[in-house]
Amino acid sequence: MSNSNANTRVVVGMSGGVDSSVTALLLKEQGYDVIGIFMKNWDDTDEFGRCTAEEDAEDVRRVCDQIGIPYYTVNFEKEYYDKVFTYFLDEYKRGRTPNPDVMCNREIKFGEFLNRALDLGADYLATGHYARVERSGDAYRLLRGIDGNKDQTYFLNALNQAQLSKAMFPIGHLPKQEVRKIAAEAGLATAKKKDSTGVCFIGERNFKEFLSGYLPAQAGDMIDIRTGEIKGRHDGLMYYTLGQRQGLGIGGSGTGEPWFVADKDLERNVLYVVQGDRHPSLYSTGLVATGVNWISGNDRLEAAGEMRCTAKFRYRQPDQGVTIAWTGGDTVRVTFDQPQKAVTPGQAVVFYDGEECLGGGMIDQVHKIEQNANL
Repeated sequence: MSNSNANTRVVVGMSGGVDSSVTALLLKEQGYDVIGIFMKNWDDTDEFGRCTAEEDAEDVRRVCDQIGIPYYTVNFEKEYYDKVFTYFLDEYKRGRTPNPDVMCNREIKFGEFLNRALDLGADYLATGHYARVERSGDAYRLLRGIDGNKDQTYFLNALNQAQLSKAMFPIGHLPKQEVRKIAAEAGLATAKKKDSTGVCFIGERNFKEFLSGYLPAQAGDMIDIRTGEIKGRHDGLMYYTLGQRQGLGIGGSGTGEPWFVADKDLERNVLYVVQGDRHPSLYSTGLVATGVNWISGNDRLEAAGEMRCTAKFRYRQPDQGVTIAWTGGDTVRVTFDQPQKAVTPGQAVVFYDGEECLGGGMIDQVHKIEQNANL
């Protein structure tokens, strides 16, 4: 074990999962002064009175005891509600589909939590994200995780230079199966724990039921965008996202092909659907993004006015070729090389140059191939 890192304190954000457990283990083995901290950001008591956060906190305690590091719990429920959840609800009220994970990383994990870590005398904050940070001169670059199936730079696109300068991603150079192997060989309590899914900190639950507890749902007509025919009823526009196929309840009619959500009309409370996944109303040729963050600055774009790169419009999507035109401030116009299906306002568009994540913003407007004449 190296002692050269002994004077460097690293606070590890521990979720009770295998990724953050191995993050803490590797740092401990590398000789760092490691502290594990569990964040409680949501009161997630279920209908049986069981709090899943307590189970996760117990897993953190067991892992930290095994590794031999101190651990603490911090509560950011109010901050999460104010900075992430209210944004989440506001976006749904506007008929959009938000991505709270991006906001959570910027405002909570690398905002409130990073500040708390620094107050504890930390030099760095480490998390179990599959991503890498590389220093290049005075700048910090965010690089994709080596495991292409697990790369999480999409969710980290809103981080800035100050945040990245204090960030460590110790498992970013490892494939997931290697992380599991390390955990198993070390006998960590979380070695076989399944990966969590669901909305950031809200977890796995009946999403429709959860959302209805905060926003009033108003049922309305589901209309064929092509013919104007009423095909059924929707339960509330907030429950549907563009391109959605499941849960429409109108299969088997017409050509027998699946039906998809094509558009929403908030004023008339109408959900427009279309049959078949090749219909032009599902596809767009470009978008306008707002609140764009450039991780290492946008000198290149400002100088040329436009630039070529690749982009993702949703997590796990293969990179798509795009041309970005700067329209001033933090807004850009993005033109796609190929028409894209189900690009959704409220989601993140994230830009890449090879391995480097350049940054990203929120999809505000979508330029569809065929606009809905009924809107």
